[in-house]
Amino acid sequence: MFTTQLRRPATHSVLAFRPLRNSTAQSLNAPWSRSASSKSRKAGPSSHWIRNSLGFAVTGTAVFLGYSYVADGGKEAWFSRPQVIKKEPVDVNDLEAQFVQEKRSLKSPGVYTWGSNVYRVVDPGSKDTDIKTPRRFKYFNGQVLRDLKIEEKSGAAITENGDLVQWGQAFSESDFKPTVTLTGRNLTSLVLSESRIIALSSDGTVYSLPTSKDGQNTGPKTTESSWVPFWPNQSNLSYRVLNPSLKLGEKVTAISGGQEHVLLLTSSGRVFSAASSTENYPSLGQLGVEGLTWFTRPKGPADKCHEVTVLKGSKIVQIACGDYHSLALSKDGRMFGFGDNSFGQLGVDFEAERSFKDAPFEIKAQKLYSRNRYLPKVTSIAAGGANTFFSVDAKRILGYEEEAADVHDLGNVTADTWACGRGIWGTLGNGRWVHLQDSPTKVKALSGVSEYDEKTKQMTPIRIRSMSVGTTHVAAILDNKTNVTKTIKDTLDQTKDWGYDVLWWGGNEHFQLGTGKRSNQSKPTYINAPPENKKSQGEARLQIMPRHKGKVGKRNVSMEQRVECGRHVSAIYSAV
Repeated sequence: MFTTQLRRPATHSVLAFRPLRNSTAQSLNAPWSRSASSKSRKAGPSSHWIRNSLGFAVTGTAVFLGYSYVADGGKEAWFSRPQVIKKEPVDVNDLEAQFVQEKRSLKSPGVYTWGSNVYRVVDPGSKDTDIKTPRRFKYFNGQVLRDLKIEEKSGAAITENGDLVQWGQAFSESDFKPTVTLTGRNLTSLVLSESRIIALSSDGTVYSLPTSKDGQNTGPKTTESSWVPFWPNQSNLSYRVLNPSLKLGEKVTAISGGQEHVLLLTSSGRVFSAASSTENYPSLGQLGVEGLTWFTRPKGPADKCHEVTVLKGSKIVQIACGDYHSLALSKDGRMFGFGDNSFGQLGVDFEAERSFKDAPFEIKAQKLYSRNRYLPKVTSIAAGGANTFFSVDAKRILGYEEEAADVHDLGNVTADTWACGRGIWGTLGNGRWVHLQDSPTKVKALSGVSEYDEKTKQMTPIRIRSMSVGTTHVAAILDNKTNVTKTIKDTLDQTKDWGYDVLWWGGNEHFQLGTGKRSNQSKPTYINAPPENKKSQGEARLQIMPRHKGKVGKRNVSMEQRVECGRHVSAIYSAV
């Protein structure tokens, strides 16, 4: 199913999409056809050569007229000569027009948000409590961002020049307009906790600052160095710097966080953890330090960085955090987990007497496959809320009693996606509604999918390009081939690119899936973009634009679109 659908090209827009294959059309029409056939009258004995002659004449005339209609370009061309219709300019700020399939809309990058708007995060200028479908965020019109995180009560983004922008009632209860806060730090990425923002700069410095504007203004200020000797300055807002014990030449390269904790990944593959909440100290093992509690913590600040020493022997290349649990992926494809397991999000049996694990352990993917026929390797991890997702490349190997000549798929790689944790809203994506899933379950819609590669002339697996996990819903971007011939220097106007497929599933209580309906989805599904205009009848599939050159003002900028799922909210933004 995916193979035939994914190879259909489409035109582009800032939110790209293409026509959906109407797979139900034939099945819906078939009963009507059979009914009509069954009710048709049988030829009686009065049939004779005159009726047969008339039938042949009518059929011949219809064929001639149909051929003329098609050959001349349709009804308009048949009765009159074709006319060139001049297209009117499109207002990209208009909700109807923002999805128009025109390449010129690539010249206007921006942010699209939808879901719960109770705390004025999705659309600060609207009093609507829920935004049902993707809506353009006017403040970011014509902007590309380095990062964006969005939650139900708070939103934050890092601009192209590395400054932090915040909005939402958790930031200010009176002024909902996005405001630039932390500047001059050349920030690259950020995470949101329940009460603080953790931001990473390009030089590896990790900043922790209160989410609220009041906390930033009234909290203790940090003394900063100045270009004038012996003349230190005081910061204009309250923040702290997290200081892990790094080696010479080592720096923090990535961060990921939950409600009360944050993980730091260094350039040498080491992992550090720290508290990231002003309200609560992490107590469910998510810091990865066995026996660590508020009462046993070492002397010093509450947000002191701790090295996760159990992972010291493995070079970690990716980290991910749910609300209260943590994941780490090593270079050799091993996955580790620690923290809360109340819903089975660590992929091991739930134990009522101890619902969390504070010592990191390996979550073995081998148990999910036949040991003597497949060699699995975890390739990516994702987490959010009380859920864990991971992708596996399973290579077909020769079994103990198998002959190579008898195994037709020897050496083939199958890309699968697995999930565990809370599934009551359909968040597992396996078509089931369960409260607790403590053994990984396969997401069949995202597993074993392949397509034909024009370059290698063979079928290749379609993997997950990226995944964002919210509290109750999930979005996955497929790494399907977006072109046949493309060079890095090409713009979308110069190539035959089309967008990546993106699927959504899980809770939809605040319309965060973007379907326009409130019903939850237990299986990955596509979002249908609004029609091009009021006269359009066909549905269109929302897609994510691959990296391309687009216009930011008068500049050509290399950009791509990314998806972000938060607590009851979703966003798509243009990123550098």
